[in-house]
Amino acid sequence: MNTAPWPMVLIEPYAHRGGGHHQRTLAALAAARPDSLIVAPGGLSEDSAPLVRSGARLATDPAGPAAEILRAAAQAAARVSAAGQKVFASRRWPQAVRRSPHQITLLARCLTEAACLRTARHLAPRASSVVILSASEALHGMAALLGGTPHLRFIHEVVTTEDRMVRWLGRLARAGEKRVIVLYPTTAVRDQVASAFPYLHGEVRAFAVDDGRPLNDAERDGARSAFTIPTDAKAVCVVGGWWPYKDIATIDTALARLTAPLHVLVCGTPLDDAVLTRWHQLSNVRLHTVPGPVDDEVLRLVYAAADAALVARKPGVGKESGLIMDAARLGVPLIVSAHDPELTARLTREPWARLFPAGDPDALAKMLDHLTDGAPARPGPSARRVLHMNSAAEQAARLTDTYTRLTKER
Repeated sequence: MNTAPWPMVLIEPYAHRGGGHHQRTLAALAAARPDSLIVAPGGLSEDSAPLVRSGARLATDPAGPAAEILRAAAQAAARVSAAGQKVFASRRWPQAVRRSPHQITLLARCLTEAACLRTARHLAPRASSVVILSASEALHGMAALLGGTPHLRFIHEVVTTEDRMVRWLGRLARAGEKRVIVLYPTTAVRDQVASAFPYLHGEVRAFAVDDGRPLNDAERDGARSAFTIPTDAKAVCVVGGWWPYKDIATIDTALARLTAPLHVLVCGTPLDDAVLTRWHQLSNVRLHTVPGPVDDEVLRLVYAAADAALVARKPGVGKESGLIMDAARLGVPLIVSAHDPELTARLTREPWARLFPAGDPDALAKMLDHLTDGAPARPGPSARRVLHMNSAAEQAARLTDTYTRLTKER
């Protein structure tokens, strides 16, 4: 692995959003490389203390005339998209019309990335690597051409597919695709993106990193006391916002079928208050709610109080789960749906993970009832290797090596 003589550039368009998978990885990489330049066009969230402590340089405003022009264009496009989404929200409009504002969103994201790349080029012209940690799923080549610099880009999922206008812009900028390497956190995301962009060069690499701070016994004891959970009681945590790809309905039905008492810690945003009210009224559920977003120390408290983390996703969801990575890095046992065949194959024989069929509330209810007989083992240091998760230092070194290879190939 190379030792970087020049700073890393870490671009995170969503650093202003509190908590979460992306911010934790950003903070860990910045701590591993204190000389890093962080480009955060939306600023930082309130829980950004780890970034401040890392000693990294921070750029929230565009640097240089090209970056300023691109940033202004991105903001204008974002305003047009927001207005269009309001105007065309009604289902009376044809689907193609309703989708058009989202195509402008893709353009706005591309222009924002290009402004960030220009800022990086202005402030760190001899960077050891330039990485967009949360990149758009479209217009990869155009971002590289307008940004004026090669870069690596993590694509976490495909939310918006391209329509004719964006595809045409992408074809115009296809030469720029040679200036990027796309990093996919899972093979499922790779396959989805590669089918739409066959000329992109990409690699599969876990996004989450191990910060080397597993939970200790003192934290676990303190967390149980904080939530007033008796030592002989069983508890699971359901962490993260209730997004459409999560299978909250299966958890809802399973909790209603429990035959043994169970403490359930819910942390995140957005949450469904009607569902939480229903859980609060269940005879065998003791509900503890911690609305998010929360800082890392509060999140550790939630995980520490639980005998296991519960992760339920709908069948076929194949993007990386920050919650599963959390379980591995913190040392929290895992109860997880078998929604992703590749992930299921990795976890099937692990003593720290128990799997239930995706969408099967009866199987989940039985598994939760059996926690009284003994929770899964705590994951040890080998858990991160099962999930192909690097330490922050290892990830930084690998990003630098990949970027060096990209620039040499050019």
